[in-house]
Amino acid sequence: MAEDFPGDASFGPLDEDGHDASPLTETEQRRVALQNILDAWDEALGEGVDADILATTAIFAALSDMVEAYGEEPVADMANGLADRVRQGEFTLNRTLN
Repeated sequence: MAEDFPGDASFGPLDEDGHDASPLTETEQRRVALQNILDAWDEALGEGVDADILATTAIFAALSDMVEAYGEEPVADMANGLADRVRQGEFTLNRTLN
């Protein structure tokens, strides 16, 4: 049916490549961001980068970007809470909940 094709009223605006140009929701942005990071992570591992080096470099890149955007004190305050969040299992994948 015609309504099943891009450009129909049921679809958002398209960019020059024919992709949906509608703004992503925050949830969609998080999903896309995580997928891009995981893809880059896998690529780096495949090129022989050690996982520990990759992890510390990713943390450095994230914190550097946040400091540039928000300043040192707000980022330091956020980082102060990370230890408790790690201990509570927030970053543990495939954990069992009792």
